Amino acid sequence: MKPVGLGIDSSQIQAMIAQLKAHATRPAATPPVVQAEQPAAKVDFSDALKSALDGVNTSMSKADQMGKAFAMGDDSVSLSDVMIAGQKASINFQASIQVRNKLVSAYHDIMNMQV
Repeated sequence: MKPVGLGIDSSQIQAMIAQLKAHATRPAATPPVVQAEQPAAKVDFSDALKSALDGVNTSMSKADQMGKAFAMGDDSVSLSDVMIAGQKASINFQASIQVRNKLVSAYHDIMNMQV
């Protein structure tokens, strides 16, 4: 009596082995040509910090404007949009506070170094 189950018979195993061998003997595909990366443009730290703070300011003023428009009864502004804009502004502001804290901590560490 033949056992019933999910077993694989020897012909299926032989077929799988033949497929693996055929795949292994196939010539490798030529890798895609990768162009050399251009060196990244230098970014001034003060410019990056200023643009980040400008982004925070923009998001906060947008949230404020949307809140005022909603309070005035503007039908084009929904409560969910106002809440989302407020949360985005809050997250941006909290991130900028964390960056400031890290900068102050790094400054104190550098000033406390013995030369």
